[in-house]
Amino acid sequence: MAGGFWNKMLGRAAGQRPEPVAASTESAGLARYELGVELGRGAMAVVHQALDTQTQQQVAVKRLHLQRDFAAEDLVDVRARFMREASAVRHLQHPDILQVLDAGESTQGAWIVMDLARGQDLSHFTRPGRLLPVREVLQIAARLARALHYAHSQGVVHRDIKPANVMLDRSSLALKIMDFGIARIADGTRTRTGLVLGTPSFMSPEQLAGLKVDGRSDLYSLGVLLYQLLTGRLPHQSDSMAALMNQIANQAPPDVRHFRPELPESLALVLALALEKRPELRYANGEQFAQDLELILPQLPADVAPAQALPGEEKTDPAFAQTLRLKPHDPGENS
Repeated sequence: MAGGFWNKMLGRAAGQRPEPVAASTESAGLARYELGVELGRGAMAVVHQALDTQTQQQVAVKRLHLQRDFAAEDLVDVRARFMREASAVRHLQHPDILQVLDAGESTQGAWIVMDLARGQDLSHFTRPGRLLPVREVLQIAARLARALHYAHSQGVVHRDIKPANVMLDRSSLALKIMDFGIARIADGTRTRTGLVLGTPSFMSPEQLAGLKVDGRSDLYSLGVLLYQLLTGRLPHQSDSMAALMNQIANQAPPDVRHFRPELPESLALVLALALEKRPELRYANGEQFAQDLELILPQLPADVAPAQALPGEEKTDPAFAQTLRLKPHDPGENS
């Protein structure tokens, strides 16, 4: 396992998963977890494998970890947003969403306890020569659309849907949306002007512009994820951040059949709808998206050749695949 915030994630131990509990206090909370090896590290947090000494289950403990690139005035906001992740996600009970089991704050910082996820994140399957079968890709995308539909119905917008934030175990067919680290309750009561979070290549035009977003922004990001899983390419690519932002805001992506001519027209139309610039023209909800994907399955050819890299194809700066903090008055700055 590699790539993304959850690289090297290990499988959950056998046995019954503990029920979610209320946020713990310092004395009764984190002390029950014996921290083990580090599983992953990001700009906001570090994740460890841990043993829940009360249940004897292997879990993942995510602790707030502030790197130097956070300005002092942002620290309070970052900690509050970290705890909003637990508040938003702990009530989500869906088989394709990683379960939050426990959360709390202490003098040492905030922390969240989650299930462990088995498999590999989807970034492993986004390069030509390593793509999944088309039928499997559409089935995955339909499941993700329905999981997002559920989260949106609970008032939670993920805001960073991308392959690295989805874990797949092909042997068990387990699928998990992970890292609601920048999720926000959709009522917008806790917004902060001047802070936009996400992964630029997967961000909707409205999110990239720093506007208020809803579930349709996640569906746009899911459309980008689907496009990449099918072709090994992003719908918009550029060596320039400014050019990339302009493409996302103003240019229609290439028809998916330009790279996979054997794909049915209906799939190209579904992707075009998911990637509409204006949210009111996209799918209204994930269930509609999922139903259209499932209608395509009988139309798929029996044998679809894997997509191949094109000579001299445009490359995307790896930095564009990282989480950025963008100021609205300087949208091209990668701080």
